[in-house]
Amino acid sequence: MTAQLKIFLLWSCMFHAIHMRPSQKRTTKHLRSERVTGLSENDGETLHRTKRGWMWNQFFLLEEYTGPDTQYVGKLHTDQDKGDGNLKYILTGDGAGSLFIIDENTGDIHAAKKLDREEKSLYVLRAKAIDRKTGRQVEPESEFIIKIHDINDNEPKFTKDMYTASIPEMSGVGTSVIQVTATDADDANYGNSAKVVYSILQGQPYFSVDPETGLIKTALPDMSRENREQYQVVIQAKDMGGQMGGLSGTTTVNITLTDVNDNPPRFPQSTYQFSSPESAPPGTPLGRIKANDPDVGENAEIEYSISNGDGSDMFDIVTDKDTQEGIITVKKHLDFENKMLYTLRVEATNTHPDPRFLQLGPFKDTAFVKISVEDIDEPPVFSRPWYLIEVDEDAKEGSIIGQVVAQDPDITKNAIKYSVDRHTDLDRIFNIYSGNGSLFISKPLDREETPWHNITVIASEINNPKQSSQIPVFIRILDINDHAPEFAKYYETFVCENAKAGQLIQTVSAVDKDEPPRGHRFFFELVPEFAVHPNFSVVDNKDNTAGIMTRRNGYSRSKMSTYLLPVIIFDNDYPIQSSTGTLTIRVCACDSRGNMQSCNAEALLLPAGLSTGALVAILLCIVILLVLVVLFTALKRQRKKEPLIISKDDVRDNIVTYNDEGGGEEDTQAFDIGTLRNPEAREESKMRRDVIPETIFQIRRTAPLWENIDVQDFIHRRLKENDLDPAAPPYDSLATYAYEGNDSIANSLSSLESLTTEGNQDYDYLSDWGPRFKKLADMYGGEDSDRD
Repeated sequence: MTAQLKIFLLWSCMFHAIHMRPSQKRTTKHLRSERVTGLSENDGETLHRTKRGWMWNQFFLLEEYTGPDTQYVGKLHTDQDKGDGNLKYILTGDGAGSLFIIDENTGDIHAAKKLDREEKSLYVLRAKAIDRKTGRQVEPESEFIIKIHDINDNEPKFTKDMYTASIPEMSGVGTSVIQVTATDADDANYGNSAKVVYSILQGQPYFSVDPETGLIKTALPDMSRENREQYQVVIQAKDMGGQMGGLSGTTTVNITLTDVNDNPPRFPQSTYQFSSPESAPPGTPLGRIKANDPDVGENAEIEYSISNGDGSDMFDIVTDKDTQEGIITVKKHLDFENKMLYTLRVEATNTHPDPRFLQLGPFKDTAFVKISVEDIDEPPVFSRPWYLIEVDEDAKEGSIIGQVVAQDPDITKNAIKYSVDRHTDLDRIFNIYSGNGSLFISKPLDREETPWHNITVIASEINNPKQSSQIPVFIRILDINDHAPEFAKYYETFVCENAKAGQLIQTVSAVDKDEPPRGHRFFFELVPEFAVHPNFSVVDNKDNTAGIMTRRNGYSRSKMSTYLLPVIIFDNDYPIQSSTGTLTIRVCACDSRGNMQSCNAEALLLPAGLSTGALVAILLCIVILLVLVVLFTALKRQRKKEPLIISKDDVRDNIVTYNDEGGGEEDTQAFDIGTLRNPEAREESKMRRDVIPETIFQIRRTAPLWENIDVQDFIHRRLKENDLDPAAPPYDSLATYAYEGNDSIANSLSSLESLTTEGNQDYDYLSDWGPRFKKLADMYGGEDSDRD
């Protein structure tokens, strides 16, 4: 490291020496060899270094070289080079082999390409010389630097292609607007290639620019935004200190003048005219006025007000914040008959004045507004907003109780007609004279039933009934003393058998439906017939109550169980009203403390040892027994069903007595016994009448059995059919088949089959059958008997 450092310092000294000289010669400098002893890092051998001198002509290179040949950079040479071609020069580092090429025999270095200092201004290279035969370095590798000289090949460039700035209008001269900046890529340390100077190409005489800093300022005073708002300024930046031949660049600056409140509002006309119908309700807008202000934003905000005029209390003006207009509205009800024309003085004022411009004059303006009132047909107007009428409840029917008054406010003064809104007087208690508005009674009044009546009276023009108005009328019914006082409630009063004379047994009070103005005052006393009652007395407590007192000692239920005490109750109003209330006082058995135990006279007849609890228990048992009997009877009736057999056609076994006698063989209209012998001729099966069938079953038809001679088989078959028949009754029944076999030896003994034989039959054989058949033999035995 020490040897390499010394060689590098030698190169640096030579580099600076050559750089300071305008011209140089190639020289050879022999340096004395030094023996340096040191320990090798690998094997500890002693190393010998011989310092050699490197020589070259120059170390600077111009950029953007455009000559026909490659640009010569310099020459590497060592004292070891004898010129016999045994040494080989090798170059490494930045751009070695691509940008910089070295002649390995001579050590000459050339630039192979055009260089740009703005891309890279410094290249660091390393050089070494080796012996071609041995391949060993004759000199240690050394480092050197090549710098690129700058030329003015870059124009100044602004940091933005376009700038935007703003400044308040009316600003003074020299007010700073914005600063622009341009940079030059050339070397600022070498010549004037990077020295930039600013100038203004467009925007004079309104603005100027500082040539060194690029600060743009105003050049004219009082520039008005209302006259011109936008300005476009072009600024140039030129290098070489602005001298001829320098490169330049430009940029555009858009400057906007912002608004200040330097203009007062102005009305475009001095007088405005509007009209309004007199029926317009308060708040109705009549029109708009506007004062012009060339300012914008809050500087153009205007507040409108009515400063003077005979209509300042009848009209109002508000500001529309969106349009900056003044809206004139109705403040109070108008009356054409009272005033037909109003004049207002309206003032428009800026809400945000700028103190800097107050010397320009007052920032407000005034105008006059004339409003004419239009006449319309108005409904009648009552003299009051409402009426209160008081009337005694004993007023007679037809009595006038009050009057309402309305008139037409128009100049024509049309006649008025009055009426009562029947929706507010459904019972038609009141009526009104249509001509003068006098109210009178149509039905009797009762304050206790309805103390107040609220009705509505309608007044309408006779010529134009659509023009009408309503007014509420409150009628108060005044009380008169037309109701007598009475007991406040029904009192259940009793007196103990052991009561003492002068004992209080009941306190009574009274009520009255009337409402005297001084309040109620009631008096109590016995009726004159009982003024001196031997049993009880009435004591007036002077507080609208009275006490019932006993007048003797002891009372007996067995002699008198109930007493009736009539009491007269008076009031103190005019006219005095009174009523008689009767108290029913029962005599009861009480304990020693006066608590009632029993008031029934029948209790005296019961055994002395039977207490009240025992009586209650007995009564309770009786009630329970009655309830059980009723329940048992109801259940028994519910279980009882309707008889199943309700028709004489029931299929079960019945005995039917006809009390008929057949007509013998001669009776051809008698019953044909053959029907019984033919099963197919029997009546079709009928549905059960005593039950409701769930399903209608199809009646099965059995096979004819007239050819069967076996009666037992026939009966078994019929029995099986009945057992399997779903329509058969669910109870035991008797089925009669009425079948008789053929070819009986005894033949038939019934006379019913006489129809089936022809001619007369001989019944003489009956007399041979013994005494049991004697009667039959007498009946059929001879012709005489038959004739009889």
